[in-house]
Amino acid sequence: MEILLPALLLAVGYCFGSLRVLRQYERGVSFFLGKYWGTKGPGLIFVPLGLASMKRMSLRTMALDIPPQDVITRDNVSVKVNAVLYMKVLDPAKAFIEIEDYLYATSQLSQTTLRSVLGEVELDELLADREKINAVLKKIIDERTDPWGIEVSAVEVKDVDLPDQMKRAMARQAEAERERRAKVIAAQGELQASATLAEAAKMLASEPVSLQLRYLQTVTEIAAENNSTTIFPLPMDLLRPFMDMADRAARMRDDKVIAAAPVQPALPAAAMPAHELGSLMQRLKETAAKEESDKHGK
Repeated sequence: MEILLPALLLAVGYCFGSLRVLRQYERGVSFFLGKYWGTKGPGLIFVPLGLASMKRMSLRTMALDIPPQDVITRDNVSVKVNAVLYMKVLDPAKAFIEIEDYLYATSQLSQTTLRSVLGEVELDELLADREKINAVLKKIIDERTDPWGIEVSAVEVKDVDLPDQMKRAMARQAEAERERRAKVIAAQGELQASATLAEAAKMLASEPVSLQLRYLQTVTEIAAENNSTTIFPLPMDLLRPFMDMADRAARMRDDKVIAAAPVQPALPAAAMPAHELGSLMQRLKETAAKEESDKHGK
């Protein structure tokens, strides 16, 4: 009896020492004498003390931060990009047996994949089409980690750090684009306004009374501003008779000047001999010189 009691106490202590409690999100990868014994849990499990061992594995989704990576895009722009990876363990046995440290291995694989994928895209695509890039990253990493019993649920590119020169260039590009849009919109407005004014001018020209009414309305609008000086626009139709009279007077004056000018008959040069033509030119020069001297003498 004295021998059985210590043995019983030892057996009870051994049994209590071999019990393990696993939470709902935990699984235990157990080994018996170094050989894979199975995946236990959750709840209360028995692992023989000294004969078996157990590794706890969490099945919850984990967020793995991918540190900033120096990436050169396809259009030779150097950027720094960081991302976050969401993963969870589907098969605890594979995650513990097939890979030594599945967190470290997944982190390194994510960094190299991020650099490789972003090196094949251009900067505009990286900034504007992140959903596509995230899907490509998830697919590649998930395929590589599937033999390890790990499922990648999502990969998200968080931040893209651009150089200051590139930021200024992009700002200038955006400003130029907005100026172009503003000029196009202004030109379209001018076109629509000119078309409307042309239509209004045709309608006013069809009814002369409407032009007079518009004139009176303009005067009323000017007088309503309480200005000390009121400008009355003068219709061009009132000035048109005076302008026509001035044009007719100018034409009559030109006609009188042309009629008063002496007309000298011109002799055909071909009908006059050469020596007579030379003497005629000499007389004309002498006459012109004499008239010039008479003028200076007076």
